[in-house]
Amino acid sequence: MPANFDPGHDYQEVEADAFAVAFLMPKWLLALHMRRQNWTVPDFRRANVIYQFSLRLGVSYEALCWTLVRYRMIAAKQARELLQTKPKALKEALLADHRPTNYRGDVWLLTERDAGALIDGSRNDLFVLKLTEHSNGGYLWNIHQLQESGFAIVSNEIEAIETDSVGDPGIRRVTAMPPEEYRGRLVLDETRPWDHNQSFSRLELDLDLTGPEGEGLSRAERRRLLEAA
Repeated sequence: MPANFDPGHDYQEVEADAFAVAFLMPKWLLALHMRRQNWTVPDFRRANVIYQFSLRLGVSYEALCWTLVRYRMIAAKQARELLQTKPKALKEALLADHRPTNYRGDVWLLTERDAGALIDGSRNDLFVLKLTEHSNGGYLWNIHQLQESGFAIVSNEIEAIETDSVGDPGIRRVTAMPPEEYRGRLVLDETRPWDHNQSFSRLELDLDLTGPEGEGLSRAERRRLLEAA
């Protein structure tokens, strides 16, 4: 929907915008992701939440802002304020000290709440995994599984948690770069290093990072032509 909602806009353009919202971002789909991530409407005041939400919907940050206005989840004034934060700044904040050669790709923040999800991204994307780790019981996330799937580990650290309790779980934070055109299931297990057969928890994700398309025919079109030959 146009940012100013001016009724003087071309009717066909307004109609096309309405169709795009209903088709790409129906309310039921927004509600599904909100339940999975435990997001509530007040969370939409935070630009980093909007950015991660837009990645999971496969739409632009700006388009999602105005869709939330359309669904009366945020006000137009709030959307304009959110749009003052550019996605590049959100990527930089997520990547902390790591600086990629460019910021064309997106930066996904993945947690246990993404288990079972399909991550439809790009070969240029980076991933920050933020996972609860029960090291107090000897369980650690098996980062070698990431490496065996072809991912390059950019950083791997334990995130400090302020707590009054002793022996609470920690947070494992891993930044990883995918291999070229990765498509498949990624499995990570939280196990004891001396016993990989017994998992405390498991994270499974289906990833398709084969986009964006290069020049010429798409991969699907090339496959069809080869099969018909």
